[in-house]
Amino acid sequence: MTQNSFSPLSLNELKMILEKGEGYRIEFKEKLGSGIDKEMIAFANASGGRILVGVADSGIIKGLKITNNLKSQIQDLANNCEPAVIITMEEFKNILIINVFEGIDKPYKCSSGFYNRVGPNSQKMSRNDIIDFVKTEGRVRFDEIVCRKFEYEEHFDEKKLNKFLKIAGISKVLENELILKNLDVASVDELKKIVIYNAGALFFSRNLDDIYFHTTVTCALFKGKEKHTVLDRRNFNEDVVSSVDYAMNFLKKYIAVRYEFNGKPQRIEVPEIPYEALREAVVNAIVHRDYFQKGANVMIEIYDDRIEIISPGGLVKGLSPEEFGEKSVLRNPNMANLFQRINYIEKMGTGIKRMQNMVIRAGLKPIKFDFSDLFVTATFYKNTVVNEEIVDSGAESRAESRAESRAELEILSALLKSEMSMQEIANALNSNTVTGYLKRSVRNLLTDELVEYVLSEKPNSRLQKYRLTKKGFYRLKKKSMK
Repeated sequence: MTQNSFSPLSLNELKMILEKGEGYRIEFKEKLGSGIDKEMIAFANASGGRILVGVADSGIIKGLKITNNLKSQIQDLANNCEPAVIITMEEFKNILIINVFEGIDKPYKCSSGFYNRVGPNSQKMSRNDIIDFVKTEGRVRFDEIVCRKFEYEEHFDEKKLNKFLKIAGISKVLENELILKNLDVASVDELKKIVIYNAGALFFSRNLDDIYFHTTVTCALFKGKEKHTVLDRRNFNEDVVSSVDYAMNFLKKYIAVRYEFNGKPQRIEVPEIPYEALREAVVNAIVHRDYFQKGANVMIEIYDDRIEIISPGGLVKGLSPEEFGEKSVLRNPNMANLFQRINYIEKMGTGIKRMQNMVIRAGLKPIKFDFSDLFVTATFYKNTVVNEEIVDSGAESRAESRAESRAELEILSALLKSEMSMQEIANALNSNTVTGYLKRSVRNLLTDELVEYVLSEKPNSRLQKYRLTKKGFYRLKKKSMK
């Protein structure tokens, strides 16, 4: 449980809230009507929040006539909840702002039942939900704890905040400190010093590795179907948004694709496993992991026949394996809210079904989910027939004969480890000089799309490096199996 504090809103803060829209701690109501007590209860049972009365769901100010009688009605609604909900009210021109404090005697109930906050929505709790809520309430949420290691001047990255605001469509009308406070990732302590919660550290650290080591996302490519020989491995721990992006780049590098043509000049790339399904699983693994479990990382493991995405912490308490995918219980609600702001998460509670639908439409086996006390594992199965086919038959026979060249196979093997300049490739082949033969070999590999430029817009740059394509990876893999 965290302690709420509500300072009066400035005009710029209000503008930002209206742009940002409804969220985990913000609710808009065009008029008083019915249901205000439901929103109060949901905020009291969660982490507190604000209800802006006189604002439409779209964020457009409609306004209302604020009278003492209206305020009295709202206070009566709060007092009639069981137990009474603590609120304060403030006026901003023709908007009435109800500040709802997180409850200290949960669960709270109104006339229509028990409610909790799930993302930007107030969700009614069933009997079993209430039992589970009572059992688990009081547990500290990692993303809401102050990050004591985070020194604002040293660790905060303004560029990452600006990028977040741009993606979320939020104008930067406030100072950074106030923006962070309105995103619910920071507060001001008794010494008037800004303190950052773990959610803020996870999203806006200059380098998260300086704060936590267990927040790393580890991606590994294994040879064959067992965890024996590692062909490629990367650790990502700059911030959680970058970790998602880097992990997806790693997956895309090693996922087989086929090309379809529909009469247009641009060919259509169809990945063996839908990228969006994998991305949803990666985001889920990062958002829903147990960050109190510091002995394990999120793992993404690629095998010949499958991809496993492993999240530490097991299922959230209160969620059974049978309810998984049907109910939404958030272990780290602030993180989920921030990811939803930038559209890395769609509607709360719909992700599992959407992922399953995508893989089934792709003609693959359903995703298998395994649960233990320590981990949740999502297994995506490959189509092993398609896995060997990188379709571009016009160049296939040329690539087949050329890749027989020992030198070209050695170049592909070298680039499997990392991106390289021409000189670095020469060194990897135990040569101190870049020969004409080496240049021709690289040109051949570029022609057959087995290798590509890193600086694609500047092919003649002196800083140019080369990297293996998906097609090159599977060509090398096919050769190694013969």
